[in-house]
Formats: sequence, structure tokens, C-alpha cells
Amino acid sequence: MAFEKEKILARCKEISKNTLMETLEIEYCDLGDDWLLARMPVNSRVHQPDGVLHGGATVALAESTGSAASLIFMDTHNFFVRGIEIAANHVRSVREGYVYAKASILHKGRTTQLWEIRVTDEEDRLISLCKLTTITLSTNK
Repeated sequence: MAFEKEKILARCKEISKNTLMETLEIEYCDLGDDWLLARMPVNSRVHQPDGVLHGGATVALAESTGSAASLIFMDTHNFFVRGIEIAANHVRSVREGYVYAKASILHKGRTTQLWEIRVTDEEDRLISLCKLTTITLSTNK
């Protein structure tokens, strides 16, 4: 399983090149049977004007993690997955360090999927709780 995990994480890194994920320095760190973990540095590049993590950057981390999890856990040979809704509740500010997003599947339907993404700080304190709904569409035209 360790080799497969490393292969999947390497693939996540590869598909992030020249994208928003690379710009935000999002790194996919770990995965399990039904979850994916990513992290993002908190610095001036993702701050709002008063020096705390911007909610939009947090949501970008959450959606990137949920979307990458969809690529891992869904049949993407015959289907592609798109996000159709994301909601976020921001409950704590953070100024520096890293934030971690853990995307876990709540509902894995044939057409729609529901992901919970918990964004935490380095002490595992909740920063934001996000919900991502994705849709699976056939690659056949």
C-alpha cells in the first residue's frame, strides 16, 4: 500500500503543475481509504489586507483537495468530475505556518458526491469547515 500511496501522491503533484494549486503551494501529503490530506503555507501570498489567511485561499485549498480526492476515488476513465457547489464556514484566523485540508467522502453516489473538508492549523484546531458537492459526468459525447 505504501508504494501505491506514494504513486498517487506523486500523480497529484504532477497534475498540479502550472495550476492554481502550484501558485498557492498546495501539497498533497497523505491519503487513506476514503480521504485525502493536503497542506498550504500561510504567508503574505495568501493573506487578506489585515494579515490573516484569506477565506478565498482557504476555499481554494478545500476545493482543490476535494477535487483531487474525486480523481483518486472515482472512476475517471469513463467519467469526469466537476465541482458544482462549495460552502465554507470560517471559524478561526491564522497568520502563519501551514493549514491542512482533509477531504472525506460523506456520500458517493453514481451522479453526485458530497465531500466534507476540514481545514485545520498545525495544532489541529479547526479553521474552516467546508462542504463540496461534485457531479460525475460521462466522457462519452
